[in-house]
Amino acid sequence: MNVYDFDKTILWKDSTFLFVRYCFLRYPKTWKTLPGMALASVKYLMGRSTLEAYKEKAFAFLACLPDTGRVVEQFWDKHQRGIKGWYLSRKRPDDVIVSASPQFLLEPICRRLGVEIIATTMDPHTGKITGPNCKGKEKVPRFRALHPDAVVEEFYSDSLSDTPLARLAKQSYLIKGEQLTPWPREALKQQ
Repeated sequence: MNVYDFDKTILWKDSTFLFVRYCFLRYPKTWKTLPGMALASVKYLMGRSTLEAYKEKAFAFLACLPDTGRVVEQFWDKHQRGIKGWYLSRKRPDDVIVSASPQFLLEPICRRLGVEIIATTMDPHTGKITGPNCKGKEKVPRFRALHPDAVVEEFYSDSLSDTPLARLAKQSYLIKGEQLTPWPREALKQQ
């Protein structure tokens, strides 16, 4: 089994950013949520809010969409071409993607790719997060809950924040664009 991060690892850009932009450009009603999103951003950047609270405010625009499921499918119709070639050339049916992005956003693309997704659980109509944000060290318990005895052959991510998950793999790689480099040994040794 191989395990992957998604944003900037398998997809060239950040899917959350792309989806928010996609919705704001197509659905003018979403603009009314901008003041709350801006305030939440400032609070988070000042350390006065959690990442979860920020994400919930950022995704409040979901309530303005006519049909979130349909919008997400249309989004992937446009952005699926952003999947990197290096991933497509080595994709396997037992791949598992573990991401901080919302589960509802990544489920359609993972279904199209034929792989499993573990991500931040969020209500697709309200933006309310229904569990811990699946980021950094939280990715390990989320993965182990579904695959307690799995042997991870390879792990891929664009970020050292995923080192806890990289430590589970026999081989781990950092991704920059289409380049794969071995995970820094010193990062893997630190506990």
